[in-house]
Amino acid sequence: MARQPTYFISHGGGPWPWIPNMRASLQSLEVALAHMQAELPQPPKAICMISGHWEDDAFSVMTAPHPGMVYDYSGFPPETYKIIYPAPGAPEIALRAANLMQAAGLPVRLDPKQGFDHGTFAPAYVMYPKADVPIFQISMQHGYSPQAHFALGRALAPLRDEGVLIVGSGLSYHNLRLFGPGAKVPSKAFDDWLMDVMAKPKAARTAALLDWESAPYARTCHAQEDHLVPLFAALGAAEDDTATVVYHDENVFGGVTASSFKFG
Repeated sequence: MARQPTYFISHGGGPWPWIPNMRASLQSLEVALAHMQAELPQPPKAICMISGHWEDDAFSVMTAPHPGMVYDYSGFPPETYKIIYPAPGAPEIALRAANLMQAAGLPVRLDPKQGFDHGTFAPAYVMYPKADVPIFQISMQHGYSPQAHFALGRALAPLRDEGVLIVGSGLSYHNLRLFGPGAKVPSKAFDDWLMDVMAKPKAARTAALLDWESAPYARTCHAQEDHLVPLFAALGAAEDDTATVVYHDENVFGGVTASSFKFG
């Protein structure tokens, strides 16, 4: 079985694929997400998603065979609270992931009730509109330790050789109080830094990301780093691999520069 790459993707904003004007403004993101199928060596057996919208005291693992929906956004049209993305779960693979994490000494909890949050179902709908690929989520851990989330990725790495696509779903810029023109300078500076880091050799790349708070405008772009942390897990699972830019836009939400990366 061919080894799957891993990804750190922008997941856009809220239920954007179901809102025409938002979908139009995120057309380049839609193209990038839709193209992911063609980039893979073979169809994935399942997708393991680490979303910037689920965190817990331990690394919680979704084990539901038919996950429900979590509408974790506000201010959107009523119909967006009735969206159903009916992809099946992957309870057996989720248990395999939990065992790998436990073997690595990570705190693990099984969660049979957690449903798909929008950091998962929005991009997944664009990637696999037929909802025919099983998906399970693993939470971030409170505190956002870069070391712990790199360790999570390293523990999950064997799944890549078992047909599992590991996706960190967040956003390379996430400051809800600073969108529009005010985001141009900080998001561009941080994105430029991220591009430079991704081109570094393995050890230097990991070291730079562990020290991400030293990046230009780091805390302006990520006052709370929940949307950056999935990157650490995605890269931890592919630490020896080359990074490729698969999405780049310099005018998201009226001024944000954002990028997505493929590893391997």
